[in-house]
Amino acid sequence: MYIPKHFEGSEDAGRQIMQAHSWALLMSTGEDGAPSATHLSLLWQDDGSPHGSLIGHMARANAHWKLFSRPAHSLALFWGPHAYVSPTWYTPGAKVPTWNYVTVHAYGRPQVIEEVAGALEVLGKLARAYEGAGAGSWSLDRLPPGNAEAQTRGIVAFRMPLERLETKLKLSQNRDLADRHRVIDRLAASDRQESQETADWMKRVLP
Repeated sequence: MYIPKHFEGSEDAGRQIMQAHSWALLMSTGEDGAPSATHLSLLWQDDGSPHGSLIGHMARANAHWKLFSRPAHSLALFWGPHAYVSPTWYTPGAKVPTWNYVTVHAYGRPQVIEEVAGALEVLGKLARAYEGAGAGSWSLDRLPPGNAEAQTRGIVAFRMPLERLETKLKLSQNRDLADRHRVIDRLAASDRQESQETADWMKRVLP
């Protein structure tokens, strides 16, 4: 990913983005160089390795997972809040529009989890991540005996040990401080949640 020095984010910021915005695009290259892409949720895991790993699953009918046996070089793309920035928000001058955003590119080689127990563990972690732990939360335990195991026949679970992580925080760091504050004020006042969240990220990288 093209990351000018002033937009480079830390690995810790990248983990925060992946955990808060886990709906991702997974891309893998085939032997012919053609890419396959699947939209899916991916959970970052602290497995003790330098960059951690991602876990997820996709439909068994989706031929994308068959590339994993090579193993396939893959990229998981995560995007956080983003917002349009109008030049009218800056102090007067010859200025142009732009787009502020935060994003993460996570590189690795997915590995299929063959064991049913391993697939169930992935499904359980996904459910807990999105359902929470409240009394009314759904879990695999709510399924009839044997049903969860049967459900795994229709999916392929996998883990993706991460080899490299790139984090880009494009948040007006190349503008003077007055312009940055003006953009923050406009985005924070927006009725769009993504604009408000972009303003919050801009505040985090202020000097």
